[in-house]
Amino acid sequence: MSTSTLNLDLQSQISDFDHTPFYCEENVYMLCHKLCTSGIADAKGSDLFVVFISNEKRQIPLWRQKASQRADGIALWDYHVICIQRKRHDNSPYLVWDLDSSLPFPSPLDLYVSEAIRPSFQLFSEYQRFFRIVHAPIFVRTFASDRRHMKDASGNWTAQPPPYDPITAEDGTIHNLNEYVEIRNTDVVSKVEIDSLEAVYTQRLGIVVGETQLVEFFSLVS
Repeated sequence: MSTSTLNLDLQSQISDFDHTPFYCEENVYMLCHKLCTSGIADAKGSDLFVVFISNEKRQIPLWRQKASQRADGIALWDYHVICIQRKRHDNSPYLVWDLDSSLPFPSPLDLYVSEAIRPSFQLFSEYQRFFRIVHAPIFVRTFASDRRHMKDASGNWTAQPPPYDPITAEDGTIHNLNEYVEIRNTDVVSKVEIDSLEAVYTQRLGIVVGETQLVEFFSLVS
């Protein structure tokens, strides 16, 4: 199946994916399940990677975002979460699944990087983006959120939550979202190599790479 055909087929089904504004981590959690059960991804999610985008300041700009009021679609998030798929046994491109993006759904990784991340755009250091890459099979077993981060000091919702129950990890953990989102400059690997790939396949929080290392990392995924 060609990339253009894939995009055309999936565009008509985008409404079948769960999407709650401002709950991108849960949207991606549900998306991973959907891709696996629908046959679009490997049944165990082995070809899927969950990517948390953030930094120490919790200020990361992304372009081509549906929530933006600007023509270029730029939005300043405290963090964002996407899914990247590397299909096995074929020559299809790496695909980015981002329900909050106005780009094709899914988008080839190169297109998403150039249009949504725009690494060539000069940013002040406080807006530099870092990427925590977690293997989806690990993520869906261990991620948990009781949505406490979406309540104000009075206990009121800052954004209406999804209609389903909060996500609990297999071991009973009720909230660890902060562990995925908290990304420090010192967390970034100095060099992307085979050991980095091994860490993603075995470590609950995966690894953190910089903007220039994102595509390089996925070039190692066979």
